[in-house]
Amino acid sequence: MAESKRDCYEVLGVDRGADDATIKKAYRQLAKKYHPDMNPGDAEAEKKFKEASEAYAILSDPDKRRQYDQFGHSAFDGGAGGGGGFGGFDFNSADMGDIFGDIFGDLFGGGRRQSANNGPMKGANVRASVRVTFEEAVFGCEKEIELNLKDECKTCNGTGAKAGTTPQTCTKCGGKGQVVYTSQSLFGMVRNVQTCPECNGKGKVVKEKCPDCYGSGYITRKRKIQVSIPAGIDNGQSIRIREKGEPGTNGGPRGDLLVEVIVSRHPIFQRQDMNIFSTAPISFAQAALGGEVRISTVDGDVLYDVKPGTQTDTKVRLKGKGVPSLRNKNIRGDHYVTLVVQVPDKLNEEAKDLLRKYDAVTGNTLAKSDTINTEKPKKKGFMDKVKEAFED
Repeated sequence: MAESKRDCYEVLGVDRGADDATIKKAYRQLAKKYHPDMNPGDAEAEKKFKEASEAYAILSDPDKRRQYDQFGHSAFDGGAGGGGGFGGFDFNSADMGDIFGDIFGDLFGGGRRQSANNGPMKGANVRASVRVTFEEAVFGCEKEIELNLKDECKTCNGTGAKAGTTPQTCTKCGGKGQVVYTSQSLFGMVRNVQTCPECNGKGKVVKEKCPDCYGSGYITRKRKIQVSIPAGIDNGQSIRIREKGEPGTNGGPRGDLLVEVIVSRHPIFQRQDMNIFSTAPISFAQAALGGEVRISTVDGDVLYDVKPGTQTDTKVRLKGKGVPSLRNKNIRGDHYVTLVVQVPDKLNEEAKDLLRKYDAVTGNTLAKSDTINTEKPKKKGFMDKVKEAFED
C-alpha cells in the first residue's frame, strides 16, 4: 500500500486561506532548511525537501491549487505529481527559478542579493565628536569642528584620469558594473549576479591615472564645519548634518556627518533626563529658625525660603529650573535640591559656651557646670528654649 501524502498546507505550515506571498515565504524557509547541499547524506532532510517542493508546486499554481482544494492529492494521481516524485512540476519556471536563485545565492555566497549596479550611490557617513560644557548642553550653542574630508579633485574633475585622457568602458562587464555567472544545479541553471572585480562596480576603468588624486577622483582636505548644538541635548546623543560626509559615486549625493556630543561634568549639578540635581549647605541656625538661603541654578542664584525646623537631607523642588526639551525649548524640567545642615568644625570659646547652654535648656546633654537634677523639668516650648539658651 502506497504511503499516504501529507496535506500540502500542513507541509508548508500555512492556513488554507494563505495568500501567495505567505506560501512562497514558508516554502523558501523550508527549502533552505532541508536543501540537500545543506544536509549531505541526510535522507530524512532530502525527503522533507522533496515534500515541501511538491507542496509548493501545487499551491503556487492557481489551477493546481483549485483542483487540490476540491479533490486533494487524488486530483494528480497518474498526472502531475503522481507517485510523490517531481515529474510534471516545472522547477525551471520563472517563479521557481527566482526562489532557487535566492537559495543558492545564500548557500554559496553569490545570488541576487549581491547584485550591484553602477548607478548613483550616496557617499559614506562620517562620524565626529564635539565637547561642550554642562551649561552649553542645557541652553545650546554654536561649535566649529575641523575634519579631513574628501572633495572632488579639481585637476581631473573627479574622473581620476590624467589630463587629456578619459576613463574607458570596462571590457569585463561592458560598463554595467556587474557580471553574471551561471551554474548548473539539480533544478536547472542558476543565475548569480556579482560586482565586477575589474572596475569595482563603476563600469569604467582608468588606464592613465591623475597625478594629483592617483586615480581616485578625490582629494582629502581639512574643512571647518559649524555645528549647532540644540538646547537640551544630552551626553552621547548625536547631531546629523545632511550631506557633509564623504562624496557619493556616479553622481550620488554626499553622505551625512554624525556629530556625537560629549558633555563635560559639572562640579555642582547632575542631570537625569530633563531634571537637574544638586545639594545646598545651610547653617544650623537656618535649619532651626528658617529664613532665606541662596541656591545656585543654571539660571543663576535664586533665594529660597527655608522652613523652621528643616532637617538635613530635605529635598526641595525648583520648578522649571531644569533642562529644556529637545522638541520644545519652552518646556523645561525641574531642579531638585538636597538641603544639607552644616555642622561647624571650628568654634571659639564663646560659641562653645552658647552651645552648651543650648544643650542644657533643650535637655540633650548636661552643661559643664550643671549637676544631676532628679526633678522632672517643666515642659517648655521650642522658642522658649532658644531664648533661654542665648540669654546672659
